[in-house]
Amino acid sequence: MVRKAIRVLIVDDHQIVRKGLRALFETEPDLEVVGEAADGVEAVDQAVKLQPDVVLMDLVMPRLDGVEATRQIMSRRPKAHVLVLTSYGSDNKIFPAIKAGASGFLLKDTRPEELVAAIRQAAAGQSALDPIVARRLLREFAPADDEQAPSEPLSEREIDVLKLIARGLTNEQIGEKLFISVATVRTHVSNILTKLNLTNRTQAALYALRVGLASLEDT
Repeated sequence: MVRKAIRVLIVDDHQIVRKGLRALFETEPDLEVVGEAADGVEAVDQAVKLQPDVVLMDLVMPRLDGVEATRQIMSRRPKAHVLVLTSYGSDNKIFPAIKAGASGFLLKDTRPEELVAAIRQAAAGQSALDPIVARRLLREFAPADDEQAPSEPLSEREIDVLKLIARGLTNEQIGEKLFISVATVRTHVSNILTKLNLTNRTQAALYALRVGLASLEDT
């Protein structure tokens, strides 16, 4: 059975970056570049029109930045996966992008093979966090004085699932580890996000890191 190619939308305001990324992805038989966007407004329009599996998103762009573009894309296409490709200078936008629904973050000096792997991870619903970015996110993700406690405690099984989410495992892999069905894993993941008032797996992974249920070495 031939696996369906992963549809990728490249969003960056620098044409040379877009062309370089396109050239890289076109060497991978399971990746298909379906479009490019030079700013956040174009990104939202193209994401709705082209229905990509993964949106590779720059953060600092004209007209509409990557954070707001991510927020709008996720509101109109909740099942989309936004993977942020950021630079050191845009740290102040990384955490807001998580809140907006981004599922992964890589730095622009990431090796090509790591970027390709991250796109595959994002398409599979996994988190893709560069360790340097994760450490910065954890500093931003420190609990506020007025942070609300979970609506109800996580069960032991939900904690087991959360630990495996933090390790980057897919629902199928979690099911195999815990000897439960994928449907049951999905139910646990949904309950975890609801109880913790989170919106995606990346936020859940960061929560697990912050409270000590996982370490960066596990991710």
